[in-house]
Amino acid sequence: MSPTTERITLAKAINIGMRRALEQDPKVMLMGEDIGKLGGVFRVTDGLQKDFGPDRVVDTPLAESGIVGTAIGLALRGYRPVCEIQFDGFIFPAFDQITTQLAKMHYRSRGKLSLPVVIRVPFGGGIGAVEHHSESPEVLFAHTAGLRVVSPATPGDAFTMIQEAIASPDPVLFFEPKGRYWDKAEVDLDAVGGGLDKARVARRGTDLTLVAHGPTVTTALKAAEAAAADGTSIEVIDLRSISPLDTATVAESVRRTGRCVVVHEAPVLYGTGGEVAARITEECFFHLEAPVLRVGGFHAPYPVARLEHEYLPSLDRVLDAVDRTLAV
Repeated sequence: MSPTTERITLAKAINIGMRRALEQDPKVMLMGEDIGKLGGVFRVTDGLQKDFGPDRVVDTPLAESGIVGTAIGLALRGYRPVCEIQFDGFIFPAFDQITTQLAKMHYRSRGKLSLPVVIRVPFGGGIGAVEHHSESPEVLFAHTAGLRVVSPATPGDAFTMIQEAIASPDPVLFFEPKGRYWDKAEVDLDAVGGGLDKARVARRGTDLTLVAHGPTVTTALKAAEAAAADGTSIEVIDLRSISPLDTATVAESVRRTGRCVVVHEAPVLYGTGGEVAARITEECFFHLEAPVLRVGGFHAPYPVARLEHEYLPSLDRVLDAVDRTLAV
């Protein structure tokens, strides 16, 4: 084990990654509700205001539109603001600022202006919360040209990707799977990221390609392990980036396996899975042995906590899709 390797949670990995960025660039600053003394509701920014001061780790009013609007102004003045949206469902007051200003200013200025703003969004379910606290709105931003939309699934990726996001000249929506915040893994604290827009082969397989991102990567890996007990070899692809989408990595896998299932927590209707399915059908049509299937949330508001296990894509639902694909 490398002396720089440490077993940490996904939340702590983001914290250390942001600490590195704050240390390396005096223009990096953090903004958000209760991120200072409290360290955020999930404690992801714990200790950072104490070490870097209230001018660089800023407690803001409860006003998401104001947070993002201020970040846009700061970015235009040469800063690299990192905004925290406390919960996924709270991002919508800032939707106008993100989609009509942040996403378009580089294009509108013919490339003369850059807005290196990162917006951190704890997203997804699995924590026993209610609507507005368990949303998966990533596709709404992926549909908007001018934004990068990424999501780490592991502590290692969380550590490198948050630093890559902060260093990027583009606006980045950084979706953090809050249900996985406390998952632990060994992280190389000297690691350098491999690019924000590159998918990761999380598990090799030969019979079927299972595509996931964020919180559902763990579900996909559990499905692959369960299928292996029955003699089925599943390859798991962690998209990491939703926009831009690394179609090449997914397509290369599907050309070998001939089958594909996509899983995400967001509703299936008009979701990321639909875009993946369309691209794979276009690029791998003559290699497919079965239609691309999708597993995800239902086209309904997020349910009360006691019903969320029925709403989220469970291991059984993923394995059912696997069985149906292999049966063709």
